[in-house]
Amino acid sequence: MLAPDTLQILRDKYLNQIHIADTVQSLGDIRVSALGKKGEISDLMKSLGGLSVDDKKTYGALLNILKTDISDAIDARHIILQDIELNARLSSQRLDVTLPVRPYSTGTMHPVSKVTTEVIAIFGAMGFSVADGPEIETEDYNFTKLNIPDDHPARQMHDTFYFSDMNDNGERPLLRTHTSPVQIRTMLSQTPPIRILAPGKTYRCDSDMTHTPMFHQVEGLVIEQGINMGHLRGTLQHFCETFFETKNITLRFRPSFFPFTEPSIEVDVKCNRQDGKILIGDGDDWLEILGAGMVHENVLKNCGYDPKSVQGFAFGMGIDRLAMLKYGLPDLRAFFESDLRWLKHYGFSIL
Repeated sequence: MLAPDTLQILRDKYLNQIHIADTVQSLGDIRVSALGKKGEISDLMKSLGGLSVDDKKTYGALLNILKTDISDAIDARHIILQDIELNARLSSQRLDVTLPVRPYSTGTMHPVSKVTTEVIAIFGAMGFSVADGPEIETEDYNFTKLNIPDDHPARQMHDTFYFSDMNDNGERPLLRTHTSPVQIRTMLSQTPPIRILAPGKTYRCDSDMTHTPMFHQVEGLVIEQGINMGHLRGTLQHFCETFFETKNITLRFRPSFFPFTEPSIEVDVKCNRQDGKILIGDGDDWLEILGAGMVHENVLKNCGYDPKSVQGFAFGMGIDRLAMLKYGLPDLRAFFESDLRWLKHYGFSIL
């Protein structure tokens, strides 16, 4: 049988040790000594098996009370010691914010960020607002509602990054191949007039000097009554003149095909190629810069619009490609290699 004063002696012993413990580590040692598998209180709990039924009930209840008291005291002291150690660590690691900035810590803006900001500002001045959407999309938003047929090559695995698991609708989620799903989401949630710009990351299975698996795209959408190709041309003309900082901009529209626009066009800008450089606005050569067209009536119907009441135009261009053209960057892959030397050479001051 347990001695009458054994439990009180243990209580006083461990409560005193807990009170004078000055580190979290020493407190942990006390917990192990008292409550660990081979601790004193744990050993006493194991010895209850040799007692009578009545003694087992009596001393079992007392041991449980002792165990709870010791555990609560350790937890309370642990909170105090944690705060003490944290304050000590913060005091020893204090940073003097009055020190002058080191020259090599000056940040720079990535060309993609610079061009994105420029494009948003130009179209913002024309009344466009910025819209956003998820990068993980459904086939319905990325393809079907954009009038892209089931057998279109863009839907194949060699062009699109699909996830392996099906969603609740029996579709495979995918990484969006363009920012056009943002246009669909906007049309489904808003009524005309609509004038939005959708910049963001897009993904396709492609990699060379002018293509990367992840790239940045910006698309524009206007939906109103009486919209025609003249509005589209005027919008793109103003953008190119402002972005390339010259009034000497000549655009050429070539017939093309996109499932989501009709008619569809490729837009070229007059340029001059010499010494491995491209000069926009001069010369007798042409450079393709974007695709565009009038929003297909099937897309309007898929979003609940009446094609006889409203019309619209849409356009899309690569932000990375615009940066290459404007700032003479030769290889698109270098944009994403995280080379600080490259960023120091081609980056822009954030001031």
